[in-house]
Formats: sequence, structure tokens, C-alpha cells
Amino acid sequence: MTPDVESARARLLEIIREKAIVHGRVTLSSGKEADYYVDLRRITLDGEAAPLVGVVMRDLTRHLSYDSVGGLTLGADPVATSMLHAAAAAGERLDAFVVRKAGKAHGLQQRIEGPSIAGRRVVVVEDTTTTGASPLAAVEAAREDGATVVAVATIADRATGAGERISSEAGVDYLHAYSLEELGLA
Repeated sequence: MTPDVESARARLLEIIREKAIVHGRVTLSSGKEADYYVDLRRITLDGEAAPLVGVVMRDLTRHLSYDSVGGLTLGADPVATSMLHAAAAAGERLDAFVVRKAGKAHGLQQRIEGPSIAGRRVVVVEDTTTTGASPLAAVEAAREDGATVVAVATIADRATGAGERISSEAGVDYLHAYSLEELGLA
């Protein structure tokens, strides 16, 4: 990592700990209860943190060859656009795409919005991963649209087996920027 990436990573972690971790009993998307919630939309839509998300996530995936990022709306959208903007700031090109939860019944009736991903190498992104269901749905949709999915990358992994599920069911690498230990939750 370059010093800029190291400082971006450290600052983003500080902001996540300050603003995104909510303590108290909550029901997760899996239906299970937890003593905390990691609300990363408080980060991915934050004016200071969002650019850091792009830098950190691009560094996380720097060893991969891809030209578009996206995932299931809503959690993936700001992650993908942060990465798009970080690439542009570095003088590089990266497209983003949005996977709808269901196809549109009007207009072009597309499930995936943005520049075409057919025949392209893509990374599916997410803000936080619990069950793996959202990125798996995005992987399936991207493949149906003709893309080659090279990995799934998330900001925070909840250590609930999602990474193993994604690797086994989708057959792609699973990457995360921060673990529960780094977030101070393990």
C-alpha cells in the first residue's frame, strides 16, 4: 500500500467506528438478531468517507483485472460510484453498474443499469456482507447479462460464513476491506 492508501484506510476505519457502528439489539437481513448493526450507508454516502471508500476498495482489488463494478441496489450503488470516482481521480477509467432487485416492467426492461457489462470483466461490490445473498444475486444477474465476474468485494465482513458461501456457490474470490476484529466487534 502507498502512504496515501494507508492513511485513507486508517481514516475510513476511524469514521466507520465513529459513525456506522450502532450498538443495541437489531434484526439482521438474515432474520438473526445481533447486539450491533454496521450501517455503512452512513459512510458510503458521507462526503468525507465516500472518497476514502473508493480509494480503499480500489486498493483491495488492485491485483484483479476488471473494468466495471457494481452490485445489488442499494448497498452496492455508492460503493461502485466511489470506486468510479477514485479511478477517475487517478486518471483511469472504471465503469459502474446497478443490479435491480427485479427487472423493470417498462422502458427497456433491464435488470442491470449503466454501461453494458456484456463481455466485460466485473467485480461485484457491497457495503457489508452477512449472508452473501445480495452479492450472489448480483453475480447471477451479471453472468446472465454476459459479464465475467472476477470477484466479490465488500467493505466489511460480518464473519458469518458469507465469504465461504460466495466462494463455493459463485466460484469467485471473496475480498473484504475490514474484518470484525478491525471494527472492534470481535
